Amino acid sequence: MTYGSRPSISSSTAEERRAYVQKKYACIADCDACGLCKLFRHMDPETALADYIDGHAELPQVLMRYR
Repeated sequence: MTYGSRPSISSSTAEERRAYVQKKYACIADCDACGLCKLFRHMDPETALADYIDGHAELPQVLMRYR
């Protein structure tokens, strides 16, 4: 898996999906600059994207909840 390729739930493990989320949505500790706090309504990305990590829904479906 490369940084840019999102692992699908059918062909990856929860650990691979968690690693992708941790790398893709890493907090840079400057909320004004990155905006992840606002995007995920003040939840950390692993909590907000738990359904994807756990294999219940693909990432785009989960992200639609935060639009």
